Amino acid sequence: MAFNNLIGNDKIKSLLQKAIENNNILHTYMFLGIDGIGKFLFAKEFAKMILCSDANNKPCNKCVSCIQFDSNNNPDFTIIEPDGKVIKIEQIRLMQEKILEKPIGGSKKIYIIRDADKMTKESQNCLLKTLEEPPEYVVMILLVQNEGQILNTVKSRCLRISFEKISDIELKDYILKNNILDNIDENMLKLCEGSIGKAIKLKENEILYRSLIDILENLDKLDLVEILKKAEIIYKEKENILELLDYFNVIIYNIYTKRLNDKYLNCILLVEEAKKRIRFNTNFDMTLDNLLITMWEELNN
Repeated sequence: MAFNNLIGNDKIKSLLQKAIENNNILHTYMFLGIDGIGKFLFAKEFAKMILCSDANNKPCNKCVSCIQFDSNNNPDFTIIEPDGKVIKIEQIRLMQEKILEKPIGGSKKIYIIRDADKMTKESQNCLLKTLEEPPEYVVMILLVQNEGQILNTVKSRCLRISFEKISDIELKDYILKNNILDNIDENMLKLCEGSIGKAIKLKENEILYRSLIDILENLDKLDLVEILKKAEIIYKEKENILELLDYFNVIIYNIYTKRLNDKYLNCILLVEEAKKRIRFNTNFDMTLDNLLITMWEELNN
């Protein structure tokens, strides 16, 4: 059954399934939503269904097209990804050259553009030529996290489909069933923000995140020397510090909801101030020192 291996966004599943059943496939779709929410998996499954040669059971997983698709070898399916930090105009031009070649295995050619919001303006304006007059056999799916980076002229030529965050219940069930984490507490669940991708990333940094929880939940119980010693792990994460500070506030707010101590709300403001300083390239170690010390003083005075 189509989409049965994907969780959440049942309305979108139904919409895409009906498009297949009614043979009402549009030329251009834009899948909108936060990173890791499932846009790419939905786009791949939709592409597989479109390319499947079985008339009644899509995807059949048995035809040549499905077998080629599963082995990443379907000649009528292409993924465009950023070259470095952006999708360059040269990539779009190359894609347009390939688009002019008719399908090899069936009646459609599918192009997924990942992180389409990373297309330069020049790339987007170049893409417009294809969006305005696409060959009848072409289907394009643009995956977008930051819609504000997409030109209105591009957006107006796409069917925009917005993905909702996966519910905490569904996400927790998926995490445990697929052994992404052995257990997941409320803080870690909120950090995932309804995104399987973020849950997988959380797994990669599980020790770090659990250390942050330990530090912040004990700010008012341990002396400052112990807190600073426990926090040594944070100083090694300079590249990810803004993301970690966001997690600080998730944890702090959850502690506040349980203890109802307004001092924790003041700590959130201190974290936000630290984030501003880091963005302005203030000394990294000094900023973290100051944050931890001022939060400790706030909760212990």
